[in-house]
Amino acid sequence: MTTEEIKSLIEKALDMRNFSYTPYSHYNVGAALLAANDVVFTGCNIENASFTPTNCAERTAFFKAVSEGVKEFKAIAICGGAEGAEVLDDCSPCGVCRQVMSEFCTDEFIIICAKSVDDYKVYTLPEILPDRFGPSNLIRA
Repeated sequence: MTTEEIKSLIEKALDMRNFSYTPYSHYNVGAALLAANDVVFTGCNIENASFTPTNCAERTAFFKAVSEGVKEFKAIAICGGAEGAEVLDDCSPCGVCRQVMSEFCTDEFIIICAKSVDDYKVYTLPEILPDRFGPSNLIRA
């Protein structure tokens, strides 16, 4: 990915923080998922009073894409921090989101954890989820 493509994805993720529903944690996360067909699916975190049904921004973006028939992806940008914060955190995907990525993404999938369009870290899926359990563990030839 080019720097311009990364920054564009980060901008979309930053915008999605505005749609977060976080009345309990007040921690807003946005995600922008780039599909293999170059369509971008966005997501935000959505909390629930009983916590278990809470959904992360990354999974929201993945589930939107899959529900529309898209199952191949290139990259995701993730931005998160306290509601109203001027400086965001290094927001890394949780374990459940990493497992969802493992279900649909190849080793070349890129994860961009961004504080801003100029301050971000880029990882591949194997870097953030080494020795992962995925479809290849269950599908036998």
